[in-house]
Amino acid sequence: MRAGRREWWGLAVLALPTLLLSLDMSVLHLAVPHLAADLRPSSTQLLWIIDIYGFMIAGFLVTMGTLGDRFGRRRLLMVGGAAFGVASVVAAFTTSPEMLIAARAVLGVAGATLMPSTLALISNMFQDPQQRGVAIAVWMSCFMGGMVIGPVVGGVLLEHFRWGSVFLMAVPVMVLLLATAPKLLPEYRDTAAGRLDLASVALSLGAILPIVYALKETAKDGVSLVKVVVLAVGVAVGAVFVRRQRGLAEPMLDLRLFRVRAFSAAVSITLVGALTMGGVFLLVSQYLQMVAGLTAVEAGLWLVPQAGAVVVGSLIAPRLARRFRPEFVLGFGMLVAAGGILLFTQATATGGVAFVVAGMSIASFGMGPQGVLCTEMVVSSVPPQRAGAASALSETSAEFGIAMGIAVFGSVGTAVYRDQVAVPAHVPAEATALATDSMAGALQAAGTLPGSLADDVLATARDAFSSGLHTVAATGAAIIVVFAVVGMIALRRTRPVTAEKPVAVLENH
Repeated sequence: MRAGRREWWGLAVLALPTLLLSLDMSVLHLAVPHLAADLRPSSTQLLWIIDIYGFMIAGFLVTMGTLGDRFGRRRLLMVGGAAFGVASVVAAFTTSPEMLIAARAVLGVAGATLMPSTLALISNMFQDPQQRGVAIAVWMSCFMGGMVIGPVVGGVLLEHFRWGSVFLMAVPVMVLLLATAPKLLPEYRDTAAGRLDLASVALSLGAILPIVYALKETAKDGVSLVKVVVLAVGVAVGAVFVRRQRGLAEPMLDLRLFRVRAFSAAVSITLVGALTMGGVFLLVSQYLQMVAGLTAVEAGLWLVPQAGAVVVGSLIAPRLARRFRPEFVLGFGMLVAAGGILLFTQATATGGVAFVVAGMSIASFGMGPQGVLCTEMVVSSVPPQRAGAASALSETSAEFGIAMGIAVFGSVGTAVYRDQVAVPAHVPAEATALATDSMAGALQAAGTLPGSLADDVLATARDAFSSGLHTVAATGAAIIVVFAVVGMIALRRTRPVTAEKPVAVLENH
């Protein structure tokens, strides 16, 4: 069945919370100085205010995707939307750091209901492969574009309003979602699925949260014994989770999905793409602000071309996939992205914003098809009743990829920086320790030094940071090239899985 006007209007409804969710991931960073001055959180509290949202999304994606298949995808979307709106109001008018941390945690849990529900509903509403490809492209464009324009939107709001205004953006969007979803979105649930296994839920959280926490903290402060232990605990709990799923008649996560070649290949490519782009773009954003000297808002404005490029790349991917084999479009796009990333190696300490902006735009354009086609392969390669769990797995792999990329590439960039930086001998020991630790430390040290000496410290620090960016960019480009080839080989002659026996109900009211 081909989708009609109602389904396309429903897609517009699903696109709004997707855009908002990605906006919320990036917009808070600009508000940190304002809320810190108002609430006066400790350094630990401030870290939790920033990170708890992402932790909760990553931890609950699998649970919420599976719950949507059982509970009803539209119903879960509406419950999550209502919770997101209420928590946004609480966050906007919070009066203490503890209150804001709690509100951000609820926002993360509610956000975890939105992503798999929206994608699974798209797979239900758009049965025609061509229409589904376009719908997923629109969905992906909203998600990727929201992450890029978040700093711009946040900068405008913070210039005219209190910091809580960045949270209030969610309220009208969620009100619109709740008002229109019953009329425009169908309900879908797996009526043959058993009850949700609470032990599996606990084990999935016990695996995902420690792993994501260890990766994120390693990216910030380096490797330590505590983080290694936390990571090991997460991996061990994950092994118990996998063993339990294999023994259950109605598992929370059906591991047989990974036997589907298109599914496992698409999830793997998504993981690698997120790992590479997340890690490389971390250093790019730092380069724009700490080396090129741009403010956060200025850096956000320079990233707007990237948003346009990823939207264009995402939207043309379905049409190209109809003319050529999808794996070729996917692989060629990744090769284009690798070429864009290589442009970062031309950025120097004294100039390179143009290379960075051009490289990010080209890389985003090339990775646009990867996001759309891999997502379409995931939802089309599994039976309809498993679309929610499959969507959640795809998004969880992206979350893991970003966390791993930031940890791995951040560590590589730091190692190169520390090896290359050469602080003048007559700089005080305390300032030298700061400058040799990181680029941020060099900026802090320069603030304590006289003009000419500060310039010398910043010059060597910027050269060292640029060297780290060059190393990371070259490594990331090589990884993308390898997986472009592997992906084209792995996805050859794959076919979507047809629906199993009717075990689900689709309601149009």
